[in-house]
Amino acid sequence: MDLENVSATLTVEVPAERVFAVLADPAAHSAIDGTGWVQEPVDRAPLTEVGQIFRMDMYHANHPNGEYQVANKVQVLDPPRAIGWLTGQEKGDGRLEFGGWIWRYDLVPLGPSETEVTLTYDWSAVPPFIREYIQFPPFGPEHLANSLRHLAALAAPASRTSAPGE
Repeated sequence: MDLENVSATLTVEVPAERVFAVLADPAAHSAIDGTGWVQEPVDRAPLTEVGQIFRMDMYHANHPNGEYQVANKVQVLDPPRAIGWLTGQEKGDGRLEFGGWIWRYDLVPLGPSETEVTLTYDWSAVPPFIREYIQFPPFGPEHLANSLRHLAALAAPASRTSAPGE
């Protein structure tokens, strides 16, 4: 096991393009999140280019303020194969500062309607001064698998609804 990243993989019965579209929509991120920390997007524009910044409202009981905001910077954007972002924060002077951890989704089409999705959380670039007060990874091992199951449910085609009396 690599001590500076964790990942999980799930095969979903959804085309890669559809999975990618869900991941590129910041409004879907709170529903994907397996920890419950991600709340609402501040920036709702779809993720379309490397370097794009999108902010999310967050909540964590152990955070000094409980509620806080993160600024994410798109690092990888290769539709429909990969998408990833660095997470950081905006300082009081408006300057963005990133902690060195990245979220990355890799999508491998296995056919026209099936995709293997791997979610990786990598903290190898986190500097020592941050590691002094944040333990990595800051969540349990079930988080990534939960997130992938949530993603699969969101990306799945709508099922046929039964008519009354069926």
